[in-house]
Amino acid sequence: MTPSAPTCLALLLGLCNTAQADNTPLILDPSVVTGSRSASPTFDLPYSVDGINREQISDGQLGINASEALSRVPGLVVQNRQNYAQDLQISSRGFGARSAFGVRGIKLIADGIPASTPDGQGQAATFNLDTAERIEVLRGPAATLYGSNAGGVIQMFSRDGEGPPRIGAETLVGSDGLNKNHLSAEGAANGAGFVLDASRMDTNGYRDHSSARRDQTFAKLNVEPDDDSKLALIYSSLEQNGTQDPLGQTWAAYKADPRSVSANALNYNTRKSIDHQQLGMNYERYFGGATLQVNTYTGRRSVIQYLSIPKGTPANERGGGVVQFDRKFYGGSVRWLQPIESAPGELTIITGLDFDQSEDSRHGYQNYSGNTLGVKGQLRRDEIDTARSLDPYIQANWALDRWTLQAGVRHSTMQMDVDDQFLSNGDASGNKTYQKNTPSMSVMYAFTPDLHAYISAGKGFETPTQAELAYAPGNAEGFNFGLKPSESTQYEMGVKAQLNNTRINAAIFQITTEDELVVQQSIGGRTSYQNAGRTLRRGFELGVESQLSDHWSTSLAYTRLHATYDSDFTSGANTIDKGNYLPGVPQTTLFAELNWKPRDWVSTAIEGMYRSKVYVEDTNQQHAAPAYSVFNWRARFEQKVEHWTFHQTLRLDNLLDRQYVGSVIVGDGNNRYYEAAPGRSWYAGAGAQYQF
Repeated sequence: MTPSAPTCLALLLGLCNTAQADNTPLILDPSVVTGSRSASPTFDLPYSVDGINREQISDGQLGINASEALSRVPGLVVQNRQNYAQDLQISSRGFGARSAFGVRGIKLIADGIPASTPDGQGQAATFNLDTAERIEVLRGPAATLYGSNAGGVIQMFSRDGEGPPRIGAETLVGSDGLNKNHLSAEGAANGAGFVLDASRMDTNGYRDHSSARRDQTFAKLNVEPDDDSKLALIYSSLEQNGTQDPLGQTWAAYKADPRSVSANALNYNTRKSIDHQQLGMNYERYFGGATLQVNTYTGRRSVIQYLSIPKGTPANERGGGVVQFDRKFYGGSVRWLQPIESAPGELTIITGLDFDQSEDSRHGYQNYSGNTLGVKGQLRRDEIDTARSLDPYIQANWALDRWTLQAGVRHSTMQMDVDDQFLSNGDASGNKTYQKNTPSMSVMYAFTPDLHAYISAGKGFETPTQAELAYAPGNAEGFNFGLKPSESTQYEMGVKAQLNNTRINAAIFQITTEDELVVQQSIGGRTSYQNAGRTLRRGFELGVESQLSDHWSTSLAYTRLHATYDSDFTSGANTIDKGNYLPGVPQTTLFAELNWKPRDWVSTAIEGMYRSKVYVEDTNQQHAAPAYSVFNWRARFEQKVEHWTFHQTLRLDNLLDRQYVGSVIVGDGNNRYYEAAPGRSWYAGAGAQYQF
């Protein structure tokens, strides 16, 4: 019988009571820059923001998917599809839950370089976890200051090259043919820090037809040109060739064989190849108490994806079953942080401007040639799609006695241009501009140095992505430029407390949206979207971290989210009733961890995760993905011998060998909503590092 959320919570608390707290200093308050845009302890910020440190990212983890680290953050739902062709699905307080592939509705940023396009579509696979120093996660109204499609913000920061130069190598093997090899070099010499990193990951995949190879490289050079400035140059790449896509499963197929794959996936050899490269620069200069921050970046991304849209269907005859695009992207930001010395307390005014652009040379081909399926056939789509945004903003951070105020407004503009070059079926060229002011204000009061309470409010909006605009309703040709953005109003109240060596964050929130973007029709691989009235989301989040003793620590992340449609609407032939639950959003999620570190050279932990059932489409009539609980165990060992450092990693996931649905594909037109998660899985790794 699957344990319930309260059972898991009781188990964690029972384990916690086995260790007696002592006077170990509290080390549970990381500093973050997300939200305030300057380094501040999370305890002093008047909104929900969490920092994940390097040890939490790497200790006993595989360093492959961001889900390894993000599951410990309340408010986030991170679903590992076990499908490297479609990437992770991440939602924040319900934003992003409907994404059929990748991440949408959440701003992804790595070292100041957006991993999301201006229209809101992102790929967490570009995060290189082997080089991560920390990850910061911002939720709630303050996220709206990051522009459109920012239902939350996830920023990853790579580490700087510091200390004596050193080189390292490690290898990891595991279930389902997993193998990862990793080489690194980092350190500082002659005033310059460097980080070099390269890895290759291969897997056969848990499900049939889900093998993948991922190559990642990373290089960073950080220097201080003078006493008042810092400069970092960053290059990264991601390459995946021929990544197999097993597609979703019907409920019957999942129950009959969790490893099963759709016949169409085999017939059309569904697969995806990615070649992604980017280069960025971060520059910071101090002018007395003021600071100038400049970021620029450029890159390219090439993708070809073979879909299973059946031969002869309208979608294949018009748009094609093979998607190919070559993307050029670039942009930058400039920010000025000015302390106001004449003001009482500590007041800083921040002004900035962000510019981002992506240009896709996009083609669509039939996925057959004659009677041969799964090959590139006739050209059916040829266009240039350009998305750009230009966003000025101003923000004030003010600490006065026991009060902390952060407020700001951003003028967000996103423009989508389509230049149709395939004219035999008419000219679908056009453009659409979305713009809105997104204000946010947060106020905190310190009742004591160890007890803070805050209230936060903001407005945001979410534009349609290129994929959501791609098809007009019904059988009409052209883009659906009639789609409007979804607009949200968010409120949050929270408490932050430090009790001895325990840190507690608790927040309640409410989010109302107008013109929510939902599926209107999904037939034969052609999905069109519509605006559908209102939604209402109310929830509670609790995060607890505790250093129980010198050797024991624990953490807990709990989310209760009630996300429903707040008005009736029609989707295809179905009427969606007010009160129906938003698909893809579990009502309850719980992550708990108990970590034991008896010596400096060894650490081990038990992780537990509970997720309640998840509806898969708007009517809530199809079989919901059932609730589940899973437990994992990990251990890491380390030895130092003169210039050498050796480490070993052992990990067992799904200790009780539960069978469950790990993720869902919301509103799939073929009723293939379900993606099975692996049973019990093992992983073992070892590495060595030499310091010069």
